[in-house]
Amino acid sequence: MKLTAQDVMSTEFDTISMDAPVMEAVERILNGKVRKSGYRTISLMVTDPMGRLAGVISMLDILYHLRPPFFNYMEDNAGMDLEDISLYTERFKDLSVKHVMTTQVSGASVDENVLVLVDRMVRKKVRRLPVIENGVAVGVVFISELYQKICQEWLGVPV
Repeated sequence: MKLTAQDVMSTEFDTISMDAPVMEAVERILNGKVRKSGYRTISLMVTDPMGRLAGVISMLDILYHLRPPFFNYMEDNAGMDLEDISLYTERFKDLSVKHVMTTQVSGASVDENVLVLVDRMVRKKVRRLPVIENGVAVGVVFISELYQKICQEWLGVPV
């Protein structure tokens, strides 16, 4: 059986405007809804003013930007005595999603074979792959759900 992105994509995904306050994204990811598969939302698809996919904001993006900026220039920060984390969280109050999101997002088309998706996701070490039609996200392939679907097919487990 040929499986495509359309067969494994979830149409349950959350979006947020690139101009929304980053604190809204933080709150929505923190309180992420649980999809039918049982997995919790850990990212939001970011849209531009025209409703097209502009990027993704995830827990990892937020935590990356939460770190002190000088960590980007250090090989190892072990043994550092850092102040209270509130000094770093304070920086988020005036930021928009566009300041924190990942813009270099790989996407897929609805008719792409799942093996192509697996290869792309493994090589790029991504956990989600937006499925895009005419610049708009119509679904998301989540690595956990892709794994589940492939293994169910492989083992002959009814869905």
